[in-house]
Amino acid sequence: MFHLVLFGPPGSGKGTQSVRVAEKFNLVHISTGDIFRREIREKTHLGVKVQGIIERGELVSDELLIEIMESTLNQHPEVAGFVFDGFPRTLRQASDLDALLDKRGGEVDMVVALEVDDREIINRLLKRAEIEGRKDDTREVIENRIAVYNSQTQPLIEYYKKRGQFTPVNGIGSIDEIFASICRVVEYYL
Repeated sequence: MFHLVLFGPPGSGKGTQSVRVAEKFNLVHISTGDIFRREIREKTHLGVKVQGIIERGELVSDELLIEIMESTLNQHPEVAGFVFDGFPRTLRQASDLDALLDKRGGEVDMVVALEVDDREIINRLLKRAEIEGRKDDTREVIENRIAVYNSQTQPLIEYYKKRGQFTPVNGIGSIDEIFASICRVVEYYL
């Protein structure tokens, strides 16, 4: 099994690239953002619970995320591996993901981080808000999401660097250029 974490700030393109990477390498794409948006759209108990959190640009609790992640992994017992998109976001989540994968006889094999500066992120997300009408893409929420990312998620870089699993990739360029860069590092690993 091959488990890839695609990592990056909000608006870095990790959702777009995760889908493409999953298709190319025959992996299951797991996006916490997609799971939450589906639950909100369907007005489930979970959806109601996380809607306010997401609209404020805050992170869902580690406990809730781990519960969702374990359930999602259990829905795919016979796969070649996973691409984790938007997870983990904290050191606690990384440790919990390690434990979940260890129970299944696996581990995080590689972390690819899309590097994009704040100005580019803000521009991308404001444009996405215009096109898609997403309520969670206001300037205030975007700036809060960047601040949350920098304070809570950035420490993961050191965590994965120490384990020799971290590879940065330039997240600025065309979708195809970025995808080609990601594929090169994944193919080198495989």
